[in-house]
Amino acid sequence: MSVFLDSELTQGEREEDARFHVIPVPLERTVSYGSGTEAGPAAIIEASNELERLCKGAEPCAEGIYTHAPVDCTGPLPEVMERIASQTEAAVKAGKIPVTLGGEHSLSFGAVSGVARALKQPIGIVQIDAHADLRIAYQGEKHSHASVMHLLAEEGIRLAQFGVRALCPQEAESRLDNNVFYVDAEELVTGNLLSVELPEDFPELVYVSFDVDGLDPSQMPATGTPVPGGLSFYQALQLVENALNKRRCVGFDVVELAPNGEAAWDFTAAQITYRLMAACCP
Repeated sequence: MSVFLDSELTQGEREEDARFHVIPVPLERTVSYGSGTEAGPAAIIEASNELERLCKGAEPCAEGIYTHAPVDCTGPLPEVMERIASQTEAAVKAGKIPVTLGGEHSLSFGAVSGVARALKQPIGIVQIDAHADLRIAYQGEKHSHASVMHLLAEEGIRLAQFGVRALCPQEAESRLDNNVFYVDAEELVTGNLLSVELPEDFPELVYVSFDVDGLDPSQMPATGTPVPGGLSFYQALQLVENALNKRRCVGFDVVELAPNGEAAWDFTAAQITYRLMAACCP
């Protein structure tokens, strides 16, 4: 079985009592433009072997990284979501941080649902994305990658969206109806903003959902839905890190990588994953 950061981990750092539990989800069922997300988790894990242990002066891997077998993504989507939820729920109940690797963005419904079930406390989502993902049953499928945040908002989970630059009228209305906090890409990029203060009433417990299409296509072309005018690598990461200030990350996912044969983009997604691990460390 492939292991995240396999080349760097000691035997003790890869055991099941590790702080970070990597859950690969090779899901590709509702993509609506380009394809290839099914291969995303394996590509991220393979590229992770080229990472260095140090990240911003810390060694997140010293806390331990345990890699699960890929989630079975066959069968009805509600069943797939429950398989994902069961794994993230178990990780959080054990005091671990689930790191879900996609795969298309629809998987976040299962991942976040499991975290919420385990915590039984209010949680908020910090979302990096080119899209709001607030459509209703996109193309007839309620578990679509384009409607995942609508489903989570319906569950009462607060959203903070950064980097959106493709939005339909239904999603704009949903933002109002669901009290979504957002700062879109044009304001962030043209203003070179690296930090945005979340509302005071935003939950202390935060789940991060990082869609790689939140980055500009010049820095991440290997995704099925690229949109110009996106965030830079460091800008996106610093927005997340600053949003987590005085809050606690309880899990995260990195989704929508569609490998295209260029190793640089796989490595970029792996570096994002490891950097987010670092953001979870004290």
